[in-house]
Amino acid sequence: MNLHEYQAKHIFKRYGIPVPVFGVASTVEEAMKIAHELHLKEAVVKIQVHAGGRGKAGGVKFAKTQPEIAEVAKKLIGMKMVNEQTGPDGVIAHQVLISTPLEIAKEFYLCAVMDRSRAVPMFIASPEGGMDIEEIAHTMPEKILKMPFGFDGHLKSYQLLRLTKFMGWTGELAKKGALLAQQVAKCFIETDASMLEINPLVQTPEGDLYALDAKLSIDDNALFRQPEIAAFYDPSQASPQEASAKQFDLAYIAMHGEIGCMVNGAGLAMATMDIIQLHGASPANFLDVGGSASKEKVAEGFRIILSDPKVKGVLVNIFGGIMNCATLAEGVVYAANELKMTIPIVVRMEGTNVAEGKRIFKESQLKIISADDLEQAAQLAVQAIRKSTI
Repeated sequence: MNLHEYQAKHIFKRYGIPVPVFGVASTVEEAMKIAHELHLKEAVVKIQVHAGGRGKAGGVKFAKTQPEIAEVAKKLIGMKMVNEQTGPDGVIAHQVLISTPLEIAKEFYLCAVMDRSRAVPMFIASPEGGMDIEEIAHTMPEKILKMPFGFDGHLKSYQLLRLTKFMGWTGELAKKGALLAQQVAKCFIETDASMLEINPLVQTPEGDLYALDAKLSIDDNALFRQPEIAAFYDPSQASPQEASAKQFDLAYIAMHGEIGCMVNGAGLAMATMDIIQLHGASPANFLDVGGSASKEKVAEGFRIILSDPKVKGVLVNIFGGIMNCATLAEGVVYAANELKMTIPIVVRMEGTNVAEGKRIFKESQLKIISADDLEQAAQLAVQAIRKSTI
């Protein structure tokens, strides 16, 4: 689960990671109240969305006076940001972060992330921070330090020495940098984060370090241990389908194709999406209903697929191990009848209670095309949507 910058900074403060003074507003009136309470004569105003590249997209503005803070907030609240990270549909900023500006002497990059190939937490650091860190990593890899650390969230002395030397920190700055690194490691582990990024981490002329920006992503599978963080979930940053799927504990990701997919098992879902693409069409979604879905859960998944206006046909690919094919069929039939569905459905089912599942589909009077294997199912789904658009 991704957090907004202001949410991440609230957590940073708890761990002693220094951040500039800030407030968050969803109206112009709230923005002015924050400016008065924080005694801000000037401010940085930043849209709060779950995507990077806000500055390049025009979502970060500097206001030089209090009246200008109000003007900028009015423009940015409700702004739709569209870039490569958001996709063509974009995301809307319902809040802005209002922060005291800092004088910057130097920018750095600091990140903690799970290295899945090595199964360890990893620090990624660079003395070259800023918006183009990806370009730095590509053109000057020697400017990037990768350093694993322990699951206890504690950095050893030699690791701190290596980090501070690589970043060019000496004297008091090295002490502050080492302390901040320890705080970042502890925060990363204790919040069950999958990624914690500070870009830029800035040094002021006075020699202090601040997290000017903050990104924090939490492992969804660990949210049961993080109730406070789980409450930060913002459904406005997801598509309506993804928000609904989360309520029913369905693994759903919206895409931009025309064939909706209902599958049980993440690997099988990926294979289904790939074979649709192979046969000349595009998947509209990733949807894994899981191995023990109920009729109600399956029906909700089907409703979510059909709520996407781009969907011209549906491919149901079920391998009944734990999943009962009859349960799947009942859920699909229930939702399709309720929604008076007219688009074609291609079904490939194998496994537990498959004969009963096929009987339910056959007697449903629905426009269902049966397939014997995945290859045939993909071919039939692509053919069906092409016929329906002629």
